[in-house]
Order: sequence, then C-alpha cells, then structure tokens
Amino acid sequence: MQIHTSSSNTMRRMAWVLSIALASATAAFPAAAQSASAMAGHGAMGTPAKHDGAMAPSAMHDEAMAMHKSMDDMHAKMRDMKPSGDVDRDFVMMMRAHHQGAVEMAQRELDSGKDRAVIKTARKIITAQKREIAEFDAWLAQHPMNK
Repeated sequence: MQIHTSSSNTMRRMAWVLSIALASATAAFPAAAQSASAMAGHGAMGTPAKHDGAMAPSAMHDEAMAMHKSMDDMHAKMRDMKPSGDVDRDFVMMMRAHHQGAVEMAQRELDSGKDRAVIKTARKIITAQKREIAEFDAWLAQHPMNK
C-alpha cells in the first residue's frame, strides 16, 4: 500500500485504523497497555505531547506512522530488489535490507520507548543486527556479482 501524504481522507482512514488496532492490542495485551501508559506525556522523539495526562492522539499517530514507515521502507527495499539469479546473493541482499529495517525500528524504540525491558531488547537487536549486516557486507565484498 502506498501512502500519499496529500490525501487527507487516506490519512484519516489510516489514523482510524491505527487507533482501532492500538485499542485492540491494548485490550489483548495488558503488558502493552502498561508500556503505553508509561509512554504517556511523550510524543515523537521524546518531546512532550500531553493531552489530559495521556499521549496526544497526534503524537501516538506520529509514533505509529514512524514505526510503520521503517517497516514499509524495509519491505520496499526487499520487494524492489532485482533478482540476480544467484540465490546466495539474493538471500544476503534481502536479509541485509531486513536487518537494516530491524535496526531502524529498534532505534525508534530507543528514541521514544519507556519500558526498560523493551529498550534493553532494542539495544540487543541493534547490536546483533549491525554485526550481521557487517557479515553480509563482507560476504558481498568477497563475492562480487558476475556481469
């Protein structure tokens, strides 16, 4: 799905869908509700966004949109990769994009998250994924694409 920022109807529908998804997740996963409660009062990039003691809807929307953009960018890179005909190279290239997406999503958690356990996990993800990205880069350097 492509998002056209000029379409206010599309953005309103997405905000509505995200708010329903957030409400559903909060009901289904009480721990997530506790983490969301801990985030109250902070907007994008940790800036205050209070609205009666809770996170303002626009700040929640911005956080959700930023996380989804990281994921969408990752999927676009994987989808748009032209197959090389070499299954090893294609695997490495797709996994590299996948790992980079994980790093970006984990960074969003470090920028805005409040739950210590989740932040600790995000740090571990960044460390592990960057190490594996370096391994992928080394493999690619040792296995140049045949023209």
